Amino acid sequence: MKNTCNASAKSKGFCHYKSTNGIKRHLAVDTLGLPFFTHCTKASVSDDQGLIELLSNNLDYFRVKPVNIPKITILLDQGYHPDKLTTELQKVYPQIMTKIRFELAPKPTKAEKVAQGKTGFVVMATRWVIERSNAWIERCKSLVKNFERTLTNATAKLNLCFIRLMLKRLANE
Repeated sequence: MKNTCNASAKSKGFCHYKSTNGIKRHLAVDTLGLPFFTHCTKASVSDDQGLIELLSNNLDYFRVKPVNIPKITILLDQGYHPDKLTTELQKVYPQIMTKIRFELAPKPTKAEKVAQGKTGFVVMATRWVIERSNAWIERCKSLVKNFERTLTNATAKLNLCFIRLMLKRLANE
């Protein structure tokens, strides 16, 4: 997310992948696209490191989760490295891999695209859960760019956006 002139220098980072100066928003959402965890970092922080910070900040959730219920599947896109994530998270909380598992989101091969009669970009249903969540964020005018002076404030504003969304849905039912 691009920064505005109001954002502080402490929260700024440059993402070489997207060539932007700003912040990254890391989201962990459920199958409906509603948030489990949110976290904001400088744009210079890698996606892997951002996910490690996100999960590390919420270790209490995993510590109280019983081992005898199924593992939580965390679906990752192709930019993440599950082996690196597993190693780093086990340093922070050794039992975490008994409670979660990483799975790379499916990416259709060229042969599968040809069989479907498609070329180029092909929509994947599992991938669009997070994309829809990002679109909901974009509806909040104050979240189109980063106006916040600290990363904590940026995360709080992100959480408020989702709280507002969920309250609107509850009020309509």
